[in-house]
Amino acid sequence: MSESSRRQTYWRANIALIRNLLLVWALVSIGFSILLVEPLNQIHLGRLPLGFWMAQQGSIFVFVGLIFIYATQMDKLDRKFSNKDK
Repeated sequence: MSESSRRQTYWRANIALIRNLLLVWALVSIGFSILLVEPLNQIHLGRLPLGFWMAQQGSIFVFVGLIFIYATQMDKLDRKFSNKDK
């Protein structure tokens, strides 16, 4: 595989990872916290409605989790595409 095709493949994988994680983040922060808040409020997490909890805490927890997922996946991607000749 040539160097330029390796770079293109690396960046395609990088962009796909970022796109997928942003879609999850948008689904959680916009979908669960804004658009689906009324149905989620029918479910309670302790004494709090789930829609309220997702808007206040859940989306932040998911975001932090996505940061860790991004870091581990990028580490794997970097190792996969590292130049072994050097």
